[in-house]
Amino acid sequence: MTVVSQENHDETLAVSPLVEDATDLEPADQESSERVVINISGLRFETQIKTLSRFPTTLLGDPRKRMRFFDPLRNEYFFDRNRPSFDAILYYYQSGGRLRRPVSVPVDIFLEEIKFYELDEEAIELFRDDEGLAREENRQLPTNEFQRQLWLLFEYPESSGPARIIAIVSVMVILISIIIFCLETLPEFREVPVVQEIDANGSAHGKEPSQFTDPFFMVETLCIVWFSFEFTMRFLSCPSKAVFFKNLMNLIDIVAIAPYFITLGLDLAEHQGSGQQAASLAILRVIRLVRVFRIFKLSRHSKGLQILGQTLHASLRELGLLIFFLLIGVVLFSSSVYFAEAEDPDSVFSSIPDAFWWAVVTMTTVGYGDMYPTTIGGKFVGSLCAIAGVLTIALPVPVIVSNFNYFYHRENEEEENVTYVHVTCGQQQQPSFGKCDSNKSNQSLSKTESYQDSDDLETLTYPNINPREIYTGKLTDV
Repeated sequence: MTVVSQENHDETLAVSPLVEDATDLEPADQESSERVVINISGLRFETQIKTLSRFPTTLLGDPRKRMRFFDPLRNEYFFDRNRPSFDAILYYYQSGGRLRRPVSVPVDIFLEEIKFYELDEEAIELFRDDEGLAREENRQLPTNEFQRQLWLLFEYPESSGPARIIAIVSVMVILISIIIFCLETLPEFREVPVVQEIDANGSAHGKEPSQFTDPFFMVETLCIVWFSFEFTMRFLSCPSKAVFFKNLMNLIDIVAIAPYFITLGLDLAEHQGSGQQAASLAILRVIRLVRVFRIFKLSRHSKGLQILGQTLHASLRELGLLIFFLLIGVVLFSSSVYFAEAEDPDSVFSSIPDAFWWAVVTMTTVGYGDMYPTTIGGKFVGSLCAIAGVLTIALPVPVIVSNFNYFYHRENEEEENVTYVHVTCGQQQQPSFGKCDSNKSNQSLSKTESYQDSDDLETLTYPNINPREIYTGKLTDV
């Protein structure tokens, strides 16, 4: 006979419903509430499976994908990856899709980690926008085989030997055009010799020689012929005409070619006596000035100039803040130095706008010396202006340098891994779960093509698991 006290009896009645409810749990509910241990290079994280299941297409969210990293001896998943980055990766699952980079982790390393864990592309694009980074473009190739070869020949110098030769010729023509643009402004070349002509009455009179016999014009014409030929070939072979005209480099090509034809038309109109000569000369000066933009055509063949442009584009926010702070300093210190020098009759600061120039060259530490304060108060204001300028310019520099390092290292990695597809290759597809990438168009050129699994990654072999059921996805898709 078992004797149960009233206190124990009440406790038993209170616990029994909880036990019955626990036994009624479905297997799926028990599995979702199960906790899992994730070991990141010796640092253990613990979370619930239902948290990881919020994103089933990711590496941690898909049980089949993460199975290859499971350690049955320690009953945990082991990843030999960056530890500080995983705090943000795990928070991505816990918060339902918020991705924030830790301050101590560089941008390029964090991008490698989120690509390794196969987070959603939308989250990656939002992260890149938040960091001010340019979106990775998927370079499309024409569908026609001849157009594809022609497009690679003129657009991608690294694709083949003939493409490199065309790129070298293009660079030489650009340099010759820039040299001609500079040389024709020398005084000895600007003096146009007068040609003496004798008319029917036997009287001689001077006449300016035709521009078509000018050596500079002839060399310029040859350069324009090459620029026009190159632009036409790329336009006819481009995969998308709309995207072609949205590219900044193609617009620069148009700007480099158009002044020649406009100048030629104005010269012909002037010789025919139509239009005002003064207006034509003013327009010609502006058009000839536009020719200097041909130097930007070198950026098509220079990785360094492309990296510089990408860095400036990614740092627009910081550059805007820099200009804003400089404007505040210019107004503040130009006003201060004007009133500080107001008592000096020989002061060069006649007004506050006149002192803007002095404030700009002082804050940027240029100091031409054409304007300077002479009183004690003015010198004190000038000292503060120089110190404030150094501090203002130094603040955004680390961010700009960080962006430059990111684009520089990314460009070096892309040069090693880029693949140019010329013809369709019948490569055997790797077996994997989910949707295969076999339907990926072989007519697209992506800078982040598929990479082979790294040889130094340690994986475990299980005798009870079919090898075909082991996920064989990308491990170093960076």
